[in-house]
Amino acid sequence: METPFKSSLRPVRPEWIDFNGHLNMAYYSVLMDNAVDDAYEHLGFGPEYQKQGCTTYVAEFHICYVRELHEGAQTYCTFQLLDYDEKRFHSFTQLWHEDGWLAATGEALTLHVDQSGPRVAPMPDTILTKLEQMKQAHSTLPFPERAGRRIAIKQQAPQS
Repeated sequence: METPFKSSLRPVRPEWIDFNGHLNMAYYSVLMDNAVDDAYEHLGFGPEYQKQGCTTYVAEFHICYVRELHEGAQTYCTFQLLDYDEKRFHSFTQLWHEDGWLAATGEALTLHVDQSGPRVAPMPDTILTKLEQMKQAHSTLPFPERAGRRIAIKQQAPQS
């Protein structure tokens, strides 16, 4: 198993470019979401899984924009599993330019959902086994510096 998991290449499309001439902020998320599908397929969450009545929903997603992407750029993502339990998993995605520089990071908390409710539900043992295998493989990776961040403006102490 790759450590971290690496997606296939995906291009920055012309219609995703904003009036500033670079990739609109929303499409960083699209690129990461689409690339993570490669990892999901590996874990057993592909289109066939949804036909069985279950899927995943992202409950929370934090993006850090590191460097601008432009039209035509080829990108890939790395996916690192940070933790999981029977109903959810915590992951960290990095969006890379094909030349090897980091464009953005995304941290997600994803829920396993039984669509008949819909409601959060335990994952089957087959998927939990794959998550455990991935977590063990990724345990040798350092915890990402940008994971667990919060947004804040540091307040200066009043001057006397």
